[in-house]
Amino acid sequence: MTDVDLLSILCCPSTHQPLREALPDELKAFGSGLTAGLIREDGQVLYPIRNGIPLLVPDAAISRKM
Repeated sequence: MTDVDLLSILCCPSTHQPLREALPDELKAFGSGLTAGLIREDGQVLYPIRNGIPLLVPDAAISRKM
């Protein structure tokens, strides 16, 4: 399974919205200091990727800074 295949089946554990890789500007907007993450389809929640592993648990979710 490729990364693209894996990403196509991952979803937000709370809302089940699709996830995609966050762009550098989006990572900055969350103020997280992360270098990688998966962002929810609506752009309001980011799940960090640490050591190549996405942390897809609600407690790890970072909400967008307003």
